[in-house]
Amino acid sequence: MRITKRTNIAMRVLMYCAANPGRLVTKSEIAKVCNASENHLAQVINQLGQQGYLHTQRGRNGGLELARPPEQIEIGEIFREMETATGPNDCFADMDGSCPLVSACRLRGALREAAEAFFARLDKVTLDALVCDNPVLAGILTPEPCHV
Repeated sequence: MRITKRTNIAMRVLMYCAANPGRLVTKSEIAKVCNASENHLAQVINQLGQQGYLHTQRGRNGGLELARPPEQIEIGEIFREMETATGPNDCFADMDGSCPLVSACRLRGALREAAEAFFARLDKVTLDALVCDNPVLAGILTPEPCHV
């Protein structure tokens, strides 16, 4: 299964927020560290906010943070919601409606089952499990401390 760019960016945003608890992080710092465009980030951040994963605050001192503790965010849930638009459940060969096999094809059902098995496995993984006790990831996602 190929993961969409939107899902990939969503995971980077959520992991960045989880690695930086207790403070509002900015779109620009995520863009820099996670190598993503601010335009793509804005769209994904908006969607994650609407879905209740992020709390966003506008303005000069604004930013974003997780809306729930990372141990309460299941990765399968994220993937299901982010991948819905393109859908691993759809037959990719019939995106343009030209497949003559649609009425008799059993592949669509098999693809749905395979996708659900994929998501079910990710349901066992929390955001916390990805970030907690991962010093290499923390080194990447945590900004340099200020030396005053």
